[in-house]
Amino acid sequence: MTATTVAKRAATGALTGLALGDALGFPTEFNDVPSILAKFGPWREMGLPRPAIVTDDTQMTLALGKGLRTAMDRGVLEPSAMAESVRREFIAWNRSPENNRAPGNTCIRACVLLEDDRPWQQASQIDSKGCGANMRVAPLGLIVGLSDEQRAGAAQLQSALTHGHPTALAASDLTAHAVRLLAQGAEPTGLVGLLRSYALEHRSTYHHRWLGDLWTRGQDPTAEHFIARGWDECLAMLDRLQDAVRTVSPETDPCLATGAGWIAEEALATGLLCFLLFVDEPLTALRRAACSSGDSDSIACLAGAFAGAYLGADAWPTEWADRIEYRGDLLTLGALWDA
Repeated sequence: MTATTVAKRAATGALTGLALGDALGFPTEFNDVPSILAKFGPWREMGLPRPAIVTDDTQMTLALGKGLRTAMDRGVLEPSAMAESVRREFIAWNRSPENNRAPGNTCIRACVLLEDDRPWQQASQIDSKGCGANMRVAPLGLIVGLSDEQRAGAAQLQSALTHGHPTALAASDLTAHAVRLLAQGAEPTGLVGLLRSYALEHRSTYHHRWLGDLWTRGQDPTAEHFIARGWDECLAMLDRLQDAVRTVSPETDPCLATGAGWIAEEALATGLLCFLLFVDEPLTALRRAACSSGDSDSIACLAGAFAGAYLGADAWPTEWADRIEYRGDLLTLGALWDA
């Protein structure tokens, strides 16, 4: 970790931004842009709801973060300990009375199966590439001291516990990598190129140690063929994103350029697009993401994670940050990883 990363408190900034985007997008999800404007007024003036309630996006991010903390309390992050501790946290989230924020069906189905005495690979929803896996993966871009292999393998494992489609795995890996690059101070202007290079480099890398025999459920001839399908879909979306960054008007619905965000690669691209359109205006990035026709809370949640990782905790006004639900939990994990 660099001195700059410590000073800006990237982890606290990313987790706070993630939750703020989630809360801002919660009331606008499932609405088209004209309806949002009619209800909330000009999008650049959208205020944080009172109370600032979050969705399953933030809840599952916290569940993942707590599971990772437990796994790492025992030493180096490794697959079996992580799978067990995160599995327990996901099950606890699913059972919680606070799990009443319209959670995704894939997560619910997988968490029910994770309670059974079976290998987690058999609970994984192998055909789902919904955004429920990469909306929550930011902690793996924020934890310091992980090797590249640990970060990538763990990002894909946490996805696979619920969303086993190769594109969900690749998009989660890319999302965590993007958060890490921004936390380390990478220039946003070159970010899409860096992500594209990363995707090409890892296109045929299947993390056997972390994923086990998951690939055999995908009807692919080899593990490498299985994971390459996911990376290829992400690469195609990165090409769309690169074009959108150059051509899209900030005044138009970002979902028209890079997709509505219900699926993993679109959520990554549209969340990144909102951040890249307003690199130095983090609240505007969140508002643009929330005023969109797609999965607004997840898109804004990702935009907030990217902005907070890059700009740090001071990116968010105190009067917003202090009101967010689960503020104490977010600060605890942020302080742990900023330290």
